[in-house]
Amino acid sequence: MNLYNYFINNNGSKIIKYAHYFPIYERYFSRYQNRPVTFLEIGTGYGGSAKMWKYYFGPMARIVSIDIRPECKNYEEEQIAVRIGSQSDRQFLQGLLNEFGPFDIVMDDGSHHHDDINVSFDFLYPRMARDGIYLAEDLNGGYWSKLGGGLRSENSFINRCKGFVDEMHARHTIYGENGDETVPETNITRTTSAIHFYDSIIVLEKTPYINKQMLQTPE
Repeated sequence: MNLYNYFINNNGSKIIKYAHYFPIYERYFSRYQNRPVTFLEIGTGYGGSAKMWKYYFGPMARIVSIDIRPECKNYEEEQIAVRIGSQSDRQFLQGLLNEFGPFDIVMDDGSHHHDDINVSFDFLYPRMARDGIYLAEDLNGGYWSKLGGGLRSENSFINRCKGFVDEMHARHTIYGENGDETVPETNITRTTSAIHFYDSIIVLEKTPYINKQMLQTPE
C-alpha cells in the first residue's frame, strides 16, 4: 500500500493534504522505508499525518512532530514523539536537536507564515543530516501578503529558493561578463545537490560532497 492508498482509506485521525503531494513524497522519501530514519514534521495538525509517516517508514523510524498547541501532546504513541513549541523559536529547535540528533528529513507543514518558514529553514537546514531531505509544503501561501509573502517579496521562501539556484551555481558566476554580478559561495553552494520546485512544494537535497570536476574520456 502506498501513501495515497493509505490516505484515501484512512478512517482514523484526520489528515489534510493536496492530492498531488503524494507522488512527490514517494519520490524523495521511499529510500528511507524500513531503515533507521529520524523524521521531523513541523505542524502536527490532527495527528493523522504522524501516524501515516510511522506506517510508511516502518518500525525503525522515529517520527518527531512539533506544534504550538498543547493538546497535540495527546497524539504521542510508540515511535511518535510530540513536542510543543514554535517553529520560529531557535532555542526550542536546538532542544530538538539535543534530544533527537540531526534529522534525516524535515517536512515543514507548520504555520505557513513565511517568517516562520524562513527561521526554521535557516536554523535546521545546516544542522540536519549531511545527506538529508528538506521539504516545505503549502508554499502557495508565499504569494499572499497575509502570510508574509507576495509575488516579488524577498521574504517569500519561494523567492529565496530562486536565489538558492544562483547560490548552487556560485562557482560558475566568476566566468560571467560582469564581475560585479559574482555570487558568493554559501552553505547552499557547498552542501546542496538539488533544488526541486513543484506546485506549492520545494524540496532541497543535501550531500556531504559533490565532485564537480569536468572530466574527459579518453584523455
